[in-house]
Amino acid sequence: MARSSSSGDELRASLEARRELGPEYEDSLVEGFLEKMDQEIDRRVDDRIAARAHRESPPVKPSVEAGQRLALAIVTIALGVPGTVGLSFAGLGDSLGFVLVLMWVGIIGVNLSFILGRRRQG
Repeated sequence: MARSSSSGDELRASLEARRELGPEYEDSLVEGFLEKMDQEIDRRVDDRIAARAHRESPPVKPSVEAGQRLALAIVTIALGVPGTVGLSFAGLGDSLGFVLVLMWVGIIGVNLSFILGRRRQG
């Protein structure tokens, strides 16, 4: 990792201040320099974390397709369940099972064709 010019400038300024002020101010100069370096390290780490988070999780954008999938799911349930109940009380006798299976196969077919059609387009 390359040292930035601001880090070098801070170090040079601290050394120059030590020469001018003498050894009795050395502790406070070192503490000040270390505090600035700590802030610089924190800033760099924050920048890297923010950049990585931005790369890994792009913002979620609601799409028309998501709304269409939700609408299809709602319509499927809204028609499928009452249709099943209605057919159960229709008095179809032995053919009830066949009609229910046929209805649900149709519903599943519509949902699958929607999903597969969207995958081919995207």
